[in-house]
Order: sequence, then C-alpha cells, then structure tokens
Amino acid sequence: MSEPLKSIMAALLTAGLTTLAAMSPPAQAQSDRRDEGATPSGDFIVAVVNQELVTAIEIEQRLARVRENAARAGQRLPPESVLRKQILEGLIDERAQMAYARENGPRIDDTELDRAVANVAAQNKVTMAQMREQLAKEGIAFSRFRKNVRDQMLVERVRDREVQSRIRITDADIDALLAKQRADNAAAPSYNLAQILIPVPENASATDVARLKGRAEAALARIRGGEAFEAEARNIAADDSDKATSGELGLRPVERLPDAFIEHVRGLSSGQTAATVLRTGAGFHVLKVVERRDGQAFSLTETHARHILLRPNAQLDQAAVIRQMAELKAQIASGAATFEAIAKARSEDGSAAQGGDLGWTMPGTFVPEFDDAMTALPVGEVSDPVISRFGIHLIQVLERRQAALDIRQEREQARNVLREKKFDEAYAEWNRELRQRTYIEMREPPL
Repeated sequence: MSEPLKSIMAALLTAGLTTLAAMSPPAQAQSDRRDEGATPSGDFIVAVVNQELVTAIEIEQRLARVRENAARAGQRLPPESVLRKQILEGLIDERAQMAYARENGPRIDDTELDRAVANVAAQNKVTMAQMREQLAKEGIAFSRFRKNVRDQMLVERVRDREVQSRIRITDADIDALLAKQRADNAAAPSYNLAQILIPVPENASATDVARLKGRAEAALARIRGGEAFEAEARNIAADDSDKATSGELGLRPVERLPDAFIEHVRGLSSGQTAATVLRTGAGFHVLKVVERRDGQAFSLTETHARHILLRPNAQLDQAAVIRQMAELKAQIASGAATFEAIAKARSEDGSAAQGGDLGWTMPGTFVPEFDDAMTALPVGEVSDPVISRFGIHLIQVLERRQAALDIRQEREQARNVLREKKFDEAYAEWNRELRQRTYIEMREPPL
C-alpha cells in the first residue's frame, strides 16, 4: 500500500471511531428499525454485525467523504472495488467495537456527556438550541444524538483500556533499547542550532534573489563583527518585509536535523556561527551552533508545551476540523484571541481548564505524530493543525530546557517509547480477536 493511501485509510479508520456521534438520517433510520429488518427505500443491508446493520447508503456516504478529502488533499485513491471493501471492513470493525463497548465500557455520567455534546455545538459555531433545530431538520432525534455521543466516548475509552492492557514491556526490552540509544548517541553528536532564515519566494527573479542573499550576508557580517546573534535575529524578525524568521531549534541528534545544516556547521563548536550563508530550497540561512554535545545517553531536551484538541464528529469531518483549526491559529496570530482562552473554551481535553498546558514533558511522552510536530516547533510558534489518533491539535511550545536523567527517568522514558511502538500491533490484535467473537453475516445485494 502506498504512503498516501496508508494515510487516507488511517484517517478513514480513525474517523470511524470519532464519527459515531450522530448517524446520517438513513443510517439512523435503519438502526432504529433493525428489529424489523427494514431499511430505507432504495437502500439494502450489506452486513449484519451482532444486531447492528451496515447498509449500502452508509458505504456510499463514507465513500463520498473519503473522495472529497482525497481530492482536497491531492491524494490518489485505490481502485473503487478495493476502497469499498476497506470501507466495509472499517464499518464492521466500528459496529463490533461499539457493541463490545456498550456491554463492557465504563459509565459515562450526564455531566461529562453534556460537556461533550456542548463541544460539538461549539465546533459547529452554533448554540445548543440551533443544533437541536439543525438535527431535527436532518431527521435526527436529540436523544439519539446524545446516545451516539455516549457510544463514541465508550468506544474510545474501551479501545484504549483493552489495547494498553495487552502491551507488555519487559526489563530486557528496556535494556535493549537503552543499549541501542547509547550506541547511537556515542556515534553521533547532537546540536542545538539557532537560525535566521530569509525565505526566497518561488519564481523569484534573479534581482530579488540577489537582494535577499545580500540581506542575509549583511546580517552575518554584523554578527561576525561582534553583534550578538540574538539581537540580530530580533532585528531581522521585526522587519517582516520578507517574512524572515529566527529562533533556536532545540537540542536534536543529527538524524533529526537537515543534512544541509549538519554539513554547514560540521566542525563548529558551541557558540560559533557558520562563516558563510547557507542556501536551501527555503531560502538563505545564517546558522549558529548554540550547543554541541557528544553522547546524549543520560540527558535530553524537555519541552513545555500547550495544545488545543478538537475531535471530528458527524457534523464536522476531519477536513472541516482542520479548516476550523487553521482559523483558530489565524485568530491567535492576529491577536484576536489568546491560545489560552481558546483552549479553555474549546479544547476537548483534560488540559482545557489549564489553558491547554501540558507541563514539562520528555520525548516519547506523546503519540509520535504529536511528539514529532512539537519537537520541530521553535519556541513561541503555533503549529499548523496536527492529526493524531485522538483528533486534531494546535500546539505551541512555551519553553525548552536540558535535563539530566537519573536511571529511573531514563528507563521510564524508554518504557514510553516502547509502549507507543507496540500500540498499533496491540490494537490490531485486539480488533482481530473481537471480530472472531462477533457474529458477522454478509448479505448479497438484491437482484
């Protein structure tokens, strides 16, 4: 399976676990009448999963959503027969997991459910009264909507509980990972680089390229003449005529830095600035080695960050939530709202009350897609929307610091890294066993 296709199907399956909040009217109608074996006019049953139905209309609706998202992202889809089969398998998995969660899931109290329902309204930028009215127009009873929100929460919690309980990490696993990390770190240094970037627009004229190069070289000359790199970075960033950016990248091993950067600063020590300007596809860079460390087995970069989390639902699919997150980022950038205020009002995460503050964390604390995006962010910047299995995030890095690890912390970090690596395998195992215990009957389409 190609990488674009993998990402599309991963998003599809993730959406399946987060779009149970409100079925489309035809799907809801068939669910309400499953005891009678009835389906809406023009529809037919494709599969029976325990007592739940999967219908042709549901497949068509999911297929349309996947096509729309792929077209918007410029991604290619597999042949329709393959895609339909993958969508059907995803819907069967959803039904099986939902049935299991209803029987084995924790209790969701009404206060918690009310907050989740209110978040759906907030994401759609409507009041509760307006949402009730919209649901009624679409033929969705509000009681059914609340029930499906509860089902969604149950599925997510049961999934995490069941999967985490299957992950086994031994002392031998931890020892092996630490030995590999020590070997890797001994072989390659880590750098904390600061940069001043003067971007070069696409299709820039030779005159513009020469002007921008001259600007970068002038900044470098002032730094080599004795001006502090930090002061020059502030001056360049304050002059936004060319949207110049600057900042420290944080301490990273060489494999997490661009090859061009490493070649350009090779041989430099902590505190030294590269003698020449570096040209890349992004523009002209002035680079300084803030710190170089050889062997990082017992230290790491801790990050203090905050985030805003929104989850896709039946009213807002993943693409719509991404667009909404981009709007929130623009509000933060313009000063129309603060990150903290938006997080408190909108974030669907336990950190919302603290303005999204996640505190100081070590690498490997979060899922890889979140951790990678956070690590790449300069201090103070807000990320573009980041997709994880929990939803869509905006991330802001507040501070970074170097921390020496004691043996206990080092082993705990390794345990977190291993747990995340084993999550997908454990999820697949649980889902496979759940399907084996589930009654699944495939139906032929009517003649």
